[in-house]
Amino acid sequence: MSVSNPTLITFVIYIAAMVLIGFMAYRSTNNLSDYILGGRSLGSVVTALSAGASDMSGWLLMGLPGAIYMSGLSESWIAIGLIVGAYLNWLFVAGRLRVQTEHNGDALTLPDYFSSRFEDKSGLLRIISAVVILVFFTIYCASGIVAGARLFESTFGMSYETALWAGAAATIAYTFVGGFLAVSWTDTVQATLMIFALLLTPIIVLLATGGIDTTFLAIEAQDPSNFDMLKNTTFIGVISLMGWGLGYFGQPHILARFMAADSVKSIANARRISMTWMILCLGGTVAVGFFGIAYFSAHPAVAMPVSENHERVFIELAKILFNPWVAGVLLSAILAAVMSTLSCQLLVCSSALTEDFYKTFLRKSASQVELVWVGRAMVLLVALIAIAMAANPENRVLGLVSYAWAGFGAAFGPVVLISVIWKNMTRNGALAGILVGAITVIVWKHFELLGLYEIIPGFIFASLAIYIVSKMGAPTSGMLSRFAAAEKDFRLNQ
Repeated sequence: MSVSNPTLITFVIYIAAMVLIGFMAYRSTNNLSDYILGGRSLGSVVTALSAGASDMSGWLLMGLPGAIYMSGLSESWIAIGLIVGAYLNWLFVAGRLRVQTEHNGDALTLPDYFSSRFEDKSGLLRIISAVVILVFFTIYCASGIVAGARLFESTFGMSYETALWAGAAATIAYTFVGGFLAVSWTDTVQATLMIFALLLTPIIVLLATGGIDTTFLAIEAQDPSNFDMLKNTTFIGVISLMGWGLGYFGQPHILARFMAADSVKSIANARRISMTWMILCLGGTVAVGFFGIAYFSAHPAVAMPVSENHERVFIELAKILFNPWVAGVLLSAILAAVMSTLSCQLLVCSSALTEDFYKTFLRKSASQVELVWVGRAMVLLVALIAIAMAANPENRVLGLVSYAWAGFGAAFGPVVLISVIWKNMTRNGALAGILVGAITVIVWKHFELLGLYEIIPGFIFASLAIYIVSKMGAPTSGMLSRFAAAEKDFRLNQ
């Protein structure tokens, strides 16, 4: 690996820019609210692009293109489900959660919101939800670190062990220093880089394979069923892929963007920006994997790396088809996807440990400066645990992401969604929803029942548990009045 390597130089410049943004954000971070929620100051553009970038991760440029490359368009049901789920999340949850968290103790984290919304004096709701965040997010962080390691391994010929640390170091640095503002500002840059890469790459692949007609003929010649949306799948298979969309309602790193918006008025514009970005990115991702089938069937001599690991299809196309300097920018988009999601996840874990454990149970009188530094220490702790979990080079990005996504979607999704639209939900209903959702995902995953993605039964059973248990009790007058005030605020300002 030469220091004159254009890709290496591009990576170094990109990483340096992200760390610089971290230090700029450091100067605006004065208290815990600034560190974990940016002082609720995000405008619509940053809210939109940060929500998108924090969502997609390395899965967008590695996991999904690889799945499309291997199986054809039948894997694109995931993208359709995600688009529907994300839109409904923006429509029903985003604005309401923004006002509900403000009316319920100006909550900074989801456990904080649950505790205030349902007047949980025991702390049980806060503890259980914080534990769910730490368990599933540590798995999710590990998936990001695996994706980063794969990128450095294949781009620079590093060993997996070295690549593991190289891929994680920059993200840890700017998250540690700048907190939420650094994460949100870098997300905006990273989202721009990702959409550039995903719009440009499929166009160049099409040109390299002789245009759209020639490309489609080559894909059909390789296997006509690549065009079949129902290839090797069943009704349960399609429902499972579409079920990914349910996960949006419960992802803490995405919900934190809604909570951090400067006002409800920003949400509608943010929704339009975010959905446009998402549709273009997912369309580009599917196109990269699909057109890659034609390219590598026509160029078998360079297909070996993709045959060994189909998640490298975007990486190999970028390296083969582009000038090394442009390839460096495109490959930086993978790093952007990995860093944007990993940084958000590290910060949410840090927030749970700092706000929901340290401040609540250990040091109620801790100063803001102390809490910020505890938050930074927790970023390092969670990162080290995730790196240890990612140490197995046999890990696959999509498998790790699907488990964590289901865990959050089922444990938190119904609780968040129902808590912002139904005034009669109770504390015991919320507790039942979180426990039933999380346990269902773990059990269903272990036994692989019916071949159905575990998020679907988890979401359904958790929703039923919330309704049934809430009907057994009644919300307090304080809960009802805060809900009504927040709903009125939302309707007046949306």
